Amino acid sequence: MRVYVPLTLSGLAEVHKTGELGPGPVTAYGVTPGLREWYVSDDIEELEYAALSRAAAASLRLIAGNPGVARRRVVVAVDVRDRDAVADPDRALDAGSVGEVRIANAVPLGAAAAVHVDADDAVGDVTAAADALGAADQGDDDAQFTVDGADDHELLWYGVQEIPNLVS
Repeated sequence: MRVYVPLTLSGLAEVHKTGELGPGPVTAYGVTPGLREWYVSDDIEELEYAALSRAAAASLRLIAGNPGVARRRVVVAVDVRDRDAVADPDRALDAGSVGEVRIANAVPLGAAAAVHVDADDAVGDVTAAADALGAADQGDDDAQFTVDGADDHELLWYGVQEIPNLVS
């Protein structure tokens, strides 16, 4: 199963240094039954993109919670055994956890298929989105509009071998 692990650039640097995503449990996003029901599509590429988008939103939350990190969303796509990515059935349709899975143990970096990172031109919108996230969570429509502005930026695809260049 392909899952998407939200990180920050400093988190990616740590993964590069240690050779693993972890320690466990690792939170990731994947094509779960709950995501299929929420997204209402049978197209696997659309579902994978929805899972990637959920991970990008989680990366934004990591950025908002740590003002000292670079303002670029980071998602690592990794392949794990289906049985290792466990969704909480009690939260399957909870809007905040759609597609969320937990992986009990650290995931070796060798399981990574790709890295997705914001381009430099997204930094302003990601910074504004991170700053507005708290107000958006409280129902502020203008703040939600600002948060949604980060989604206007597609994450760029990088091969795993490019990680050293991304974190230097």
